[in-house]
Amino acid sequence: MSIESLIEHYGLVALLLGAGLEGEAVVITGGVLAHRGLVPIGGAMTATAAGSFLADQLLFLAGRRFRTHRWVVGLHAKPAFGRAIILIERYPIGFIFAFRFLYGLRTISPIAIGTTHVRMRTYLLVNAASAIVWAITFTSIGYLFGHALEALLGKLLTPTHIGIAFVVIGASTLLILAIRRGRCHRIAGGKGKRAA
Repeated sequence: MSIESLIEHYGLVALLLGAGLEGEAVVITGGVLAHRGLVPIGGAMTATAAGSFLADQLLFLAGRRFRTHRWVVGLHAKPAFGRAIILIERYPIGFIFAFRFLYGLRTISPIAIGTTHVRMRTYLLVNAASAIVWAITFTSIGYLFGHALEALLGKLLTPTHIGIAFVVIGASTLLILAIRRGRCHRIAGGKGKRAA
């Protein structure tokens, strides 16, 4: 099976998972793939919006359900978590809508929001609207960037090269997640030893 066929068959699933795990780079890649005709532009937008929405909804629920767990309590000490809490208290709706656009706050924010008084229904609706706008914005950037790249690079921008880039982004995402998970385990283990 060729790279083009793999992207056509599994590209939308990869975009859904990648948007939830990594973020903008995957969504922009989805736009580039749509520009090349390997996935439909509407499908790329829908998949990335759904992936982002689901991931952030799960993180919100984790923050709500495990707000007294030592891992979530430990997150309170992080500067990004503190900044997120201040912004949530001042501008709850605006912050819920904007956090996925803010570098350094995207992953921690849904957990932080889950620990606050924000109602689940409010978060669900604003999170959905934000995910849709975010996905349309960054997929469109990738789609338009695909036009610019094609004009600049011509035949060098082949589906094979895009497929390789997609694999590299996926592998990088998994590596980043493994590193983050390792740091969380080290921090939780260190705090547990100090508490004992």
